[in-house]
Amino acid sequence: MSRDTYQRRLEALRDDVLEMSDLVCERLRRALEAYETGDEALAAEVIEGDHEINDLYLELEGECIELIALQQPVAGDLRVIASSFKILTDLERIGDLAVNLAEYAREQDRNRYPDVDIVHVGTETVLMVEDAMQAYATNDAAETRQIAATDDEIDALCERASRIVVHDLMEADPDDEHLLEDVSRMLLTIRDLERVGDHAVNIAARTLYMVENDDELIY
Repeated sequence: MSRDTYQRRLEALRDDVLEMSDLVCERLRRALEAYETGDEALAAEVIEGDHEINDLYLELEGECIELIALQQPVAGDLRVIASSFKILTDLERIGDLAVNLAEYAREQDRNRYPDVDIVHVGTETVLMVEDAMQAYATNDAAETRQIAATDDEIDALCERASRIVVHDLMEADPDDEHLLEDVSRMLLTIRDLERVGDHAVNIAARTLYMVENDDELIY
């Protein structure tokens, strides 16, 4: 493989990673919409479309392996491939979390916790992912550190939401036969959105490593 061909494939890999991120973020937004509106058809669309994300992940994983095997890259090129591979894994897992949210949307009683704004928290986490991918696209090291700082805000939102749910549990009617299911589902929803934020930080961390060979955010 010529050097020019190799560089074109590296550039194509990054474009494909960005394309996958667009797809994942779109699915997450659709899952949030289904959660907000109770649209079961939209929820089903997110769930049934997960195979598309999985197939794309496997295809791009294969491309990363082939680029390493054929060219034996070093230094910067190797960091691009290794970081892209790790980012793909985070994107695939965010896709799984979007499926979880769509499944919760089918069952959750939206009137039980009016003070818990799942859509707001979810939207903030989507923005984190989009910002992290923009940093990846533009090699913006400064933005990666900002994303890590933003995660503290997401964690605080999730902690507040969890406290509301637990407080309501203590004051709820013990004879409510749906109470425990609703509490469990809501806490899982909050946890999964927090995990989306964690994956955004992972993406930022791998981008920082790719750009500056700095593992500061990797933990």
